[in-house]
Amino acid sequence: MKEPDDKDTDGGKSERSKSDGRQSHSSRSASEPAMKEDYKSVEDTKGETFTEGEESYLGDDEFYVEHLEGSSSSFQDDYVESIGKSQYMETPVPDAEEAEEEIEKKISESFFYDYMELASMPFVTPDSNIPLDLLTLVHSFGYDCRKRANLQLLDSNMVLYVAGNQLILLNLETKEQTYLRSSSGRGIGVIGVHPQKTYFTVAEKGVSPKIIIYEYPSLRPYRILQDGTDLAYAYVDFNCDGTLLASVGGSPDHTLTIWNWKEEQPLLRTKAFSQEVFKVTFNPEDDEQLTTSGSGHIKFWEMAQTFTGLKLQGSLGRFGKTATNDIEGYMELPDGKVLSGSEWGNMLLWEGGHIKVELSRAAGKPCHQGPINQIMLDEGEVITIGSDGCVRIWDFETIDTADTIDETGLLEIEPINELQVDKNVRLFSMIKMNEIGNNFWLSQDSNGAIWKLDLSFSNITQDPECLFSFHSGAIEALAVSPLTYLMATTGLDCSVRLYDFASKTPLVQMKFKQGGTALAWVPRLVSNGGAQITAGFEDGVVRILELYDPEGLTVFVGRKRVSDADIRLKQVSKPHTSPVTALAYDRDGEVLATGSKDQTVFFFEVERDYKPIGYITTPGPVCQLTWSTASHPESTLLIICENGYVLEAPFPTIKEEEEDHDVVSYEIKDMCIKCFHFSSIKSKILRLIEIAKRKKQKELKEKEKEERRKSLEAEMGEDGEKELQGEEEEEEEPLPEIFIPLTPCHILCGFYSGPGKFWVSLGGYDSGFLYHCEFPPYDKSSDITEKKDEPFDFRLLEDTEDNPITTITFSINEEMMFCGMQNGAIRVYILNKNDPSLTHMEDYWHCSMHDNNYGCIKAISTSFDDRFLVTAGADSNIFVFNIFSEFELKKVMKAKVPSPRFGIETEPIPEDIEDPKAYSIENARRKREHDKLIKEGEEIKAEKRERIKALRNQLQKLLQMNEELPKHMQFKRTDFDLDSKIRAEIDRKTANKIQRVEKELAWEKEKHQLGLMKLQNRFRDSLESDTIVVHAIQSDHKISSYRLVKPSKYSKSKRPSQSERRASKFERFETEGTGRKDSQRDTGGSISVPEESIIEKGKKFRPKTLSEIMVESQIEKTRKLILKAERAQLKIQQRKKEWEEMYKSKPDDDYEDPKDVQAIKEAQLYMGDFNLKTAPDYKIPEHMRINAAKKEEELGYLDSMAYAKKMHMNKCIVSLRDLKVAVIEEIQCLVQELKNIQLTLHVSKHIPIPQIPQIYPEEFPEKRFQYDEETLLAFKRQQMKNQAETAPQVEQAASAGSAGSFLTLSSGKDGDLTTRDSLSRSSKASVFNLDIPKFMEFERTDPTEVELEIMKRDEIKHLHMQQYLINRIKELIVTFDAELRLLRHQKLKLDTQMKLSDLHHVTLFQEMLLLKNFEKQENILQERVNSLDKEEQDMQWKINETLKEMEEKKNEVAKVQDQEKALYAGFQAALGENNKFANFLMKVLKKRIKRVKKKKVEGDADEDEESDESSEEESSLESDEDESGSEDEVFDDSICPANCDKGLFELALQLREKRLDIEEALVEEKKMIDNLRKEYDTLSKKVKIVATNLNMAEEALEAYQREKQQRLNELLVVIPLKLHQIEYVVFGEIPSDLSGTLVFSNRSLRRLQERIVQLHEENSQQQKLNKECRERRKQLIREKREMAKTIQKMEETVGQLMVSKFGRVISLEALQTLSVNTTLEELKIKKLRKELSNAKEMKMWEEKIAQVRWELMMKTKEHTKKLHQMNDLCTAKKKLDSQLNILQNQQ
Repeated sequence: MKEPDDKDTDGGKSERSKSDGRQSHSSRSASEPAMKEDYKSVEDTKGETFTEGEESYLGDDEFYVEHLEGSSSSFQDDYVESIGKSQYMETPVPDAEEAEEEIEKKISESFFYDYMELASMPFVTPDSNIPLDLLTLVHSFGYDCRKRANLQLLDSNMVLYVAGNQLILLNLETKEQTYLRSSSGRGIGVIGVHPQKTYFTVAEKGVSPKIIIYEYPSLRPYRILQDGTDLAYAYVDFNCDGTLLASVGGSPDHTLTIWNWKEEQPLLRTKAFSQEVFKVTFNPEDDEQLTTSGSGHIKFWEMAQTFTGLKLQGSLGRFGKTATNDIEGYMELPDGKVLSGSEWGNMLLWEGGHIKVELSRAAGKPCHQGPINQIMLDEGEVITIGSDGCVRIWDFETIDTADTIDETGLLEIEPINELQVDKNVRLFSMIKMNEIGNNFWLSQDSNGAIWKLDLSFSNITQDPECLFSFHSGAIEALAVSPLTYLMATTGLDCSVRLYDFASKTPLVQMKFKQGGTALAWVPRLVSNGGAQITAGFEDGVVRILELYDPEGLTVFVGRKRVSDADIRLKQVSKPHTSPVTALAYDRDGEVLATGSKDQTVFFFEVERDYKPIGYITTPGPVCQLTWSTASHPESTLLIICENGYVLEAPFPTIKEEEEDHDVVSYEIKDMCIKCFHFSSIKSKILRLIEIAKRKKQKELKEKEKEERRKSLEAEMGEDGEKELQGEEEEEEEPLPEIFIPLTPCHILCGFYSGPGKFWVSLGGYDSGFLYHCEFPPYDKSSDITEKKDEPFDFRLLEDTEDNPITTITFSINEEMMFCGMQNGAIRVYILNKNDPSLTHMEDYWHCSMHDNNYGCIKAISTSFDDRFLVTAGADSNIFVFNIFSEFELKKVMKAKVPSPRFGIETEPIPEDIEDPKAYSIENARRKREHDKLIKEGEEIKAEKRERIKALRNQLQKLLQMNEELPKHMQFKRTDFDLDSKIRAEIDRKTANKIQRVEKELAWEKEKHQLGLMKLQNRFRDSLESDTIVVHAIQSDHKISSYRLVKPSKYSKSKRPSQSERRASKFERFETEGTGRKDSQRDTGGSISVPEESIIEKGKKFRPKTLSEIMVESQIEKTRKLILKAERAQLKIQQRKKEWEEMYKSKPDDDYEDPKDVQAIKEAQLYMGDFNLKTAPDYKIPEHMRINAAKKEEELGYLDSMAYAKKMHMNKCIVSLRDLKVAVIEEIQCLVQELKNIQLTLHVSKHIPIPQIPQIYPEEFPEKRFQYDEETLLAFKRQQMKNQAETAPQVEQAASAGSAGSFLTLSSGKDGDLTTRDSLSRSSKASVFNLDIPKFMEFERTDPTEVELEIMKRDEIKHLHMQQYLINRIKELIVTFDAELRLLRHQKLKLDTQMKLSDLHHVTLFQEMLLLKNFEKQENILQERVNSLDKEEQDMQWKINETLKEMEEKKNEVAKVQDQEKALYAGFQAALGENNKFANFLMKVLKKRIKRVKKKKVEGDADEDEESDESSEEESSLESDEDESGSEDEVFDDSICPANCDKGLFELALQLREKRLDIEEALVEEKKMIDNLRKEYDTLSKKVKIVATNLNMAEEALEAYQREKQQRLNELLVVIPLKLHQIEYVVFGEIPSDLSGTLVFSNRSLRRLQERIVQLHEENSQQQKLNKECRERRKQLIREKREMAKTIQKMEETVGQLMVSKFGRVISLEALQTLSVNTTLEELKIKKLRKELSNAKEMKMWEEKIAQVRWELMMKTKEHTKKLHQMNDLCTAKKKLDSQLNILQNQQ
């Protein structure tokens, strides 16, 4: 062991041990140098306070009792308060200015802290002579593999990790360990390393823990950061340049802090999250961005500048549709996005606080099987490690540009490379090693290992190397050899490991199926060499393991020596059904006791190969077994149960001769077991302590009162006594109540103190004491569950209220008691000799070693000579300590591994019990008894069945006798039934039983059906065709088909290359776009068609008027005239265009065809260049470049071709098999006919009938899967027969026989069917032949001559038919055999081809793998070439566009100049000749004036001024007179001179404005031309640069292609050759070195030879063609001259004709395009339409007037009629009036 700055002298140690007061074990005296004196003063005062009552046992623990009850503050609080007070009193408060100065003061770069003052030291009881170095850490064999980020690398050989309260620096080369202690003594939370590897951080645990930054390699404390969290740090991380440090705390505060660590100042602080935070990291590209992740969250942080200063602003990641999960691994991308893992193994890409896309593998497979624990970016590749033990490499660009393609939010990608480290590996973290030229990584395996991984993924990649192997999880048990420095450990990781702790060497390990829970080293009385270990496991199995040195074994051939030790299984048994918790050998080594959680203790007789003696039951789960020592009169076993019961069992009685078959159970029922049921007395103890304390306080108060009374009497006399009497006495608080917990506290450990007495340590409420107990007398009648027993004595243990003792061991002389605490600390009590009552257990040594939170010490033990102490904890750590001794140890110590026993290598290894459901010893015995009872019951049932069978036989005889009687005397069948209901009940029960059996077997039936289905899916469904073997009939020839599986993935799918992917995507976009537009257009058209058709139909059925017809005819006439003119114009334009194209296509005189130029160039470059692919300057043509996608396609094509050929051959073989079946059927028919014929012939004339060929089982392999009930019954009988047989050979033979029987049964049935069919056919075919013999049988008379003649004819006919049928059978057989031989010959050729294709397949596959390795870099280079090519094309397009714009601008400049010329010319024409004011007016026109330009919308004043200035300088047609004129000449252009024409003057002024406008436009155009020219020059330069880069990229791609071709050339290709194909011989023999040979095909050689002849012929043809072309050229030149003359004559003729006809030469185009006046025609049509509409309106109004007139007439008629009616009525009235008057007068 090495300690940094290990300079402390003995004097310093003794001084420190003596000056320490009564304090907690975390050594507060050495925490801070500035407070050291204050600490001393406080400790001294505390020491004085508690040394007054040392004589009283109870008084010695008053402070401890106060701490338990809470009546006063704990010692720690008093301690801190006293320190605070002393500091407050002694340290003056500084002024504000001084405080500012202190803040501004920086820490010196060379300042370091003292490690010895920081490191926590062991606590030693004051005034005891216990040395501080009582225990010295020698070595650590453990590793906390499940601690986050617990593997850091300082340099290539130095590894850093945490082990409990120690930080271990491990040298990978020398395996030497260096230790740094924590300063708090409460453990270390997390560690981190500076990016430059010059510093490392240790973030601790405890109250207000510190972050200590050490300098490397000096290991001196450099900086200390405080007040970053409350209890523990969870993670720390430096930024990229190492100037800042981020830390995040654990529960309960989860504080995120950003430190300026060199100044020990926190910059920013905030609460990270409300739940556990796993990790915090800086963004490598931006120090102002951080990320935290943890339980169910990920959070993105940014340092933002607010109005109150710099703040940390966090944005919580929103999972959205994705399930919320714990995020362990993540990585910040350069652009701010974050890539994280998930619990189910996929990767999540975060952007803007949301999940942008979820990444998975193809077919929905996750990226990892399980959580992704770390994600890193290395050399442009993303590396992920997962709990599935895989390291996968992903393409960074693919992930960075990933985006969703559908609503699922998933994107499927595939890794570039992957590495499966090993089985049962769970990678937790990984860090890169700094080795130049290598890509090595160190990986933390949470299953207990440190791996070295090579991630170079090349041909020389090394396999994963396990550097160190450890226990994973808690270490359950530890055992030390009684003879040497060996120890064994086991844990729930299913391993047993052995170590040589003297030489610090792990020796050997052995893996099992279940985890280990208990260990015991077999004592020397049993194994003299100390070579045996007993181990208990969680499935109840106990194994005896034997350790030996393999060097002493006989060396066999092929055996390699692996290590210095080896271990083998010696014996195994299963006494328990639950985990074995304790193992113990008695003091004489005769009996082994095993205890378990199944509440049993089993005893074994050791001398008789661990023969079971029996077991006893316990009232609770057993946690410890201890045999009494030799000082006890009898050997007894102390059994400690978890639930508060302690038993004492006597030595079991060993019966010498006992028949195991007579014993029903191993249970021992007559053993006298004493029982102690623990009852809590802690509340009573506390009550007694409180009473004693109050009594003591009362005595002190009485003493003070008496002294005060005396002093008052002396001063005041009687008044003093009255004053004292007036004081009231204080009321006492009630004593604490007696409390007994309802649930008994667990007993953690215990040991014997004497016969019938023992000490126990409890957890929970009863912790803090050691209880001394005594067994009550044995009482058989008492109930142990109801009795309650109390200890008779106890010992107070300081600082163990919440930290009980979990395990105890003693030194050999029992002067030291070593205790393992629940918080991982070690406590050593110094005892007196022969003091089992622990009366002087006061002084102790205490130090925290294991983790304080989860590092409970599971086992502690000393070496056989008390020189070493070994501890094992639940934090996976194993520490070896050197116990202080006055004698110096040897420098080099090594344990001696026991030598192997004689003949150990020949002993068979016993069969291990691997099944956790296997029967235990007791259950096996009970099962045997149960089977015995069942067998006896079956025998009784068999006897009953025999009796029933006899009764049934008797009943059958009675029924038979009844049938023999006359009918009138016979009984009815129902008369024999005793009761009809019995039979009905039996039938009903039988039906119910059948139904119940069907229900019981339903699950089994479904299970077997599913199993059959799975087998079919796994083995049969993947087959396209099985092997069919067709046998010849006469010969031994046979032919077998190919066993074909379904086509491979290469033949099914085609993976496009990157370029193909891009093209296909673009094409798909184009086709989809056009298709979509076309579809929309089509749908639009289809929708509009019905409307148009409806309108047309309406028009058809509406009659047209004359006016509409006139308008339409006029419109049609006009349209035809316009169309005719347009056609003529279009024809003229088309003709012009054709002429222009023809003139453009006219080649120059020196024009050469580009194809010819390219061909000539290629010929000059490559003609005569026959470089091989192996040449270093070989250039791969573009069409011959190949990638992985093309190679996969080639591989798939090869597979499909081979598959097609095999499939075709299989069809031929199946056809041949069908032919054989048909031949056999026909032979059967012929044989039947032959038999019928031979019935009519004499025996002497019979020809032997050929044997009918048979169908072999292998010819119909599909019939193996056809079965019926008989087949199943036969299989069942055969299976039962096989089970009855014991010999494995017989079993194999029987199974083979059963398989054969199945085949013969099925084939026999088919044969019967075919025979039956053939018989039916043959019988139908030979009906006439069969009828004749039957007719002849009835004739008994002698035949006549005619009949004899007929019989002779028939005989001759039958003989002929017999011979014909025999020949036909032979012909069929011979023909079939010939067909088979022919097909067999074809198959042999195909087999050869298939072998060659297999070889080619291997080559292609190797090439594909190689191309895949090159694919990534090739794609990168190709993408660069493509991007540069595209960039060059874009720039070239821009240059062309710029040139076009320049040409357009030049044309516009020319147009403007033409306008200026026209302006001057027009003005000159307006002046006329001999105008005396011409000079003046011209000056007015050309005068330069400044004009105020129009303001633009945006307002560009500066540009206007510049353009005004430039306009004065530019003018294309300024006359020389204007430039040479006198500058002093001044004239007034605002007034027109006398006698000058005012119109011309006004015209000059107007034209001057136009001139100025033209000049301004000209200046603008020239400016634009200049800008375009500059842009052109810039683009030209850029094009040159891009072209240079493109050439370089193409050269790099070409070099990479050449390297790829060279690697392809290195692959070995197998080509089978015959001897006559080899022409490379030396002295008639094939040379041994064929490296200089070339394999060339004959066809290619012939093609090259024929090419020579073809080239000669082509040369002669080209010469002949050249001569013909020259003659043709001369002829064309002559014809061209003649055509030119003819054209000239024709032009003159046309001109003369035009003059004669039109009077002048006119344009034929204008003549052809003459048409009607469109405006006039439109007005005519409008006029006509208006007239028609007016006429129509007049007609409407006339109709309305006629209607109104008719209505008026009708109204007049009606009115007249009513007037007539009124007249008639008036007349009648008058008559009536007259009559009335007459009547009145008469009266």
